[in-house]
Amino acid sequence: MPTAAPRTGTALLGIALGYFMVLLDTTVLSVAEPDLARSLGSSTAGLQWVVTGYTVAFGALLLSAGAVSDRYGAHRVFRAGVAVFGAGSLLSACAPGLWTLVGLRAVLGVAAAACVPSSMAMISRLYPDPARRARAVAVWAAVSGAALAAGPIAGGLLVALAGWRAVFLVNVPLTALVLTLVAGRAVRCPRGEREVDWGGQFAACAALGLLTDALIAFGAHAVVHGACSAAGAVVAGALFVRREQREWRGQRRPRERPERTDGRERRGVSPVLVPAVLRAPGMTGMLVAGAAVGFALTAVLFVLPLLLQSTRGYGVVAAGVAFLPLTLPTAVNPLLVTGRLVARFGPRGPVLGGLALLAAAGGVMAGAASSGAPYPVLAVGLFAAGCGVSLALPALTTAVITLAPAGSAGAAGGLLNAVRQLGATFGVAVLGSFVAVHPSARGAGWGLLLPGVVCALAAVLPVVLRAAGARRAGRSGRSGA
Repeated sequence: MPTAAPRTGTALLGIALGYFMVLLDTTVLSVAEPDLARSLGSSTAGLQWVVTGYTVAFGALLLSAGAVSDRYGAHRVFRAGVAVFGAGSLLSACAPGLWTLVGLRAVLGVAAAACVPSSMAMISRLYPDPARRARAVAVWAAVSGAALAAGPIAGGLLVALAGWRAVFLVNVPLTALVLTLVAGRAVRCPRGEREVDWGGQFAACAALGLLTDALIAFGAHAVVHGACSAAGAVVAGALFVRREQREWRGQRRPRERPERTDGRERRGVSPVLVPAVLRAPGMTGMLVAGAAVGFALTAVLFVLPLLLQSTRGYGVVAAGVAFLPLTLPTAVNPLLVTGRLVARFGPRGPVLGGLALLAAAGGVMAGAASSGAPYPVLAVGLFAAGCGVSLALPALTTAVITLAPAGSAGAAGGLLNAVRQLGATFGVAVLGSFVAVHPSARGAGWGLLLPGVVCALAAVLPVVLRAAGARRAGRSGRSGA
């Protein structure tokens, strides 16, 4: 068995690198937006769809990607996701037009959703010992900060050297390397018996996509288009809720499931959302906080590169370097600062502190961008935002896993990742529409205040929910007496 440990380490490297590649794609495109718009003749609405085409598919499909991973085997799902991601990246680099690129970005989002929960399941399979597994998970989690830190700079260098298409081409050799590292029998995972609610998943994707389309259309003054999409989102959302309620009732009455035509008992379909997780005390506030952080971070990464390059004359590399005050804390703080704070004080304080920093950062960045203040002032806001993200996100992961009922930690973690991507989708849709309506540097700069407001509201929500719960408990106690 002398090769077991090296083989396990090689597989972990491949899994972490695959996760890095998927997360890198959420940030690396940010500084490439102006070059892409010039090349394809895109409007702000088109750029919004290039970004949200990825996050809509990624976020919506994360809701049930864990069930897919369990059903078909995590190693199969991961390898398929990585392979599709590489092929989609190659095709994206060759995209002849904007809407072809948007469709391919959605394909990349599907592949990314396949990779994230399956990578976690593969690590659990590779490291059955809890102590070694914890160290492996720490490596896996640290990759997210590294991907965020590397994205804008890597994107700037690639665009400067070879244009926006190079941002996608870089994924092709990474894909080949990941598939080589995870090849072999070391990470085989058995198939499970969970069945996926494909209808509910389709309804969730349709609702999110139509709502995103409505927000972008309203920003482009296409009122009729936006109203039709909003109505479709309501219908799709209602269908999703109805299916989920039916599956929840079915889980409570397992003996009433009909038999299949081959005589065997039909297994219950796994609902897209796990009700026990949603009902866990304190979970709602943490999920809202996760969505707010995703909203703020992606909105800033979408709007600020456009402002820096169009109004301040920054080159693409300079724009990427300008994000270092934001990205460096996300790579360094989780291991050096946040982990220790969570271990000593619990996750709630760092989450609220991170949201407060993001709220303050929104005000500083809005004032600096709208007034034309020198870069050091803007850098203060970026640094505060980076510290806020690096405080909140690791603590949120700990919080939702701790709050989740026994046996539901995986579902809770998947739901947190999903709401982060959903928040990112709405951040680009809402703030991008604001920029389309207020295209001046002053108007767009003040749009950066919106992410701060969202984070401030998310920080207040848990306090309001706890106070409301205490009042309800007090009323029930008095009525019982």
